[in-house]
Amino acid sequence: MTPRSASKFGLFAQAGRHRKLEEVGDPLQVIAKHIDFNELMALVAPFLGRAGGRPAYPVDVMVRILVLKQLYNLSDEQMEYQLLDRMSYQRFCLLEHSLNVPDRNTIWRFGQLLGIDGATALFEGAELQLRRHGYIARGGQAIDATLVPAPKQHINQEERAQLQEGQTPDWSEAKSRQKDTEASFTKKHGKSYFGYKLSVSVDYKHGFIRGIATGTASEHDGHHFDAVLDMSNTGKQADADKAYDSAQRRQMLKALDFKDGIQRKAHKTKPLSDCQQKRNQRIAKQRAKVEHVFAGIRHMGGKHIRTIGMVRAAVAMTMMATCYNLKRLASFLHRGVDAFYKTKPSKMQVRLQAANA
Repeated sequence: MTPRSASKFGLFAQAGRHRKLEEVGDPLQVIAKHIDFNELMALVAPFLGRAGGRPAYPVDVMVRILVLKQLYNLSDEQMEYQLLDRMSYQRFCLLEHSLNVPDRNTIWRFGQLLGIDGATALFEGAELQLRRHGYIARGGQAIDATLVPAPKQHINQEERAQLQEGQTPDWSEAKSRQKDTEASFTKKHGKSYFGYKLSVSVDYKHGFIRGIATGTASEHDGHHFDAVLDMSNTGKQADADKAYDSAQRRQMLKALDFKDGIQRKAHKTKPLSDCQQKRNQRIAKQRAKVEHVFAGIRHMGGKHIRTIGMVRAAVAMTMMATCYNLKRLASFLHRGVDAFYKTKPSKMQVRLQAANA
């Protein structure tokens, strides 16, 4: 006697799975519903000039693929496989009924065409959508930097000495393409890191990334302070850790009418007073929000990058910040987070909104 089984087969199995996905809830469809990808497509289109060749995939499809790739930190090869294998990925990228999907080379070429200008346009496009929904930068800001590891390079002492002198070691063309000579080493808490650095400013009210700057791991955090300081934030509090402390920077904040929230740094001949230590502790509690952002980026698939060279690393880090903002914006809109109260609207607020509509 054949044992009974819960497995059922039929011609409408695919449609049944779709209904089940709708019931369970597909997080990618939350992003697809609330993010205007047509607007993002229009912003990057000018950077994607083509001269003949076979027909390209629609730009909005490729933008969705790049966003999906960054959300889960997938390689081009992994992205191609997942597009072939996963129904949720196919739905998100508008390829559900397509006979073919972009292969790894197509995905790579699109990223190359996009470049740093296109990635910056996407970041600015995300900011436009934040503002349109009322999530303007408010409540002050926290500024910090995080290390973004890159694949470590196997370079001997002789080759390293040549690179430091501005010379190119005797590498073949293929080997040169695989050597990242622009990333650098640094130490943090006694641990060595190799790669790049992402500096951001995060608004306190909503926790979105409002300004970004990129560099190598060995660059000092303070070098990027001016680049990421968000002048549009309606709050004038600017907080940062002691790595940014300098008399010149404090004078700059005062001249710009910002409240100095930079933690003070002790010196060998001048230790911090009790008052300064308490002030540092208060600032540390406030600026913890920027650490939540870095944790959010890490949860998207990790902060590490697979690219080689500063330009490609800058593109990858810019996409990290862009996708973090897009994902957070979609979550806010899905949950009904009020742009001013940052809470779900009460029944009274809903009734007032309906009456005023």
